Amino acid sequence: MSVPLYQAKAEFFRMLGHPVRIRTLELLQDSPMPVRDLLTAIEVEPSTLSQHLAVLRRSGIVTSQREGSTVVYALAGGDVADLMRAARRILTEVISGQNELLTELREAEEQTGQLESKAEVAAT
Repeated sequence: MSVPLYQAKAEFFRMLGHPVRIRTLELLQDSPMPVRDLLTAIEVEPSTLSQHLAVLRRSGIVTSQREGSTVVYALAGGDVADLMRAARRILTEVISGQNELLTELREAEEQTGQLESKAEVAAT
C-alpha cells in the first residue's frame, strides 16, 4: 500500500526538523565539506553530528565520499539548496509581517495611552 503524497511530505519535513540538520544543509549549499569543517562550524559533539548526517544520508538529500581518511559531505542535488533558500525567503516574509504587526500594536498602545492620559486630566 503506497503512502499518500501529503504524508510523505510530512515525513520529509519531520526529517528536516532539527537545527543541526538545517545548519548542515545551509553549510553544504555553497560546496561540499569535510566532517571536521562541519564540526567546527556547528559546534556539536562528533557523535551528535554523525547521527544527524546519517539521517540526512539515509533520506537521500546528502551524499558522502571518502577522500583518504576524510569523509566529505555534499548536497545530493540543487533542489535542496533551493528549498533552503525558499525557507529563508518565507521566514523573512513572516518575520517582516510580524514586525509590521508589532509596529501597529505599539502605535495603538501609544494612542490608547494618550487617550487614557487625556481622560485622567479631564477627570481632575
